[in-house]
Amino acid sequence: MRTIDCRGLSCPQPVVMLHQALASDADSPLDVLVDNEASVENVSRAARKKGFAVEAKAEADGATRLELRK
Repeated sequence: MRTIDCRGLSCPQPVVMLHQALASDADSPLDVLVDNEASVENVSRAARKKGFAVEAKAEADGATRLELRK
C-alpha cells in the first residue's frame, strides 16, 4: 500500500499529488495524510470522483489519514 504525505501542504497541492499517484497506478489502495480540513474535503471529493471509497481516520499528531479503496 502506498502513502502520500501531504502534511504541511495547502490546496491544491494535495489534490495534485493524488492525481500524480493515480496516474501511475489508478486501482491500488492508497493512504493520504493531510493536516487541514480543506485538504480533507478536496482530496476526498477528488478520490470519490475517481471511484474510490474514502474513510477518514484521525492520527495522534492531529493529521487525518484518508484511506482510499476501490
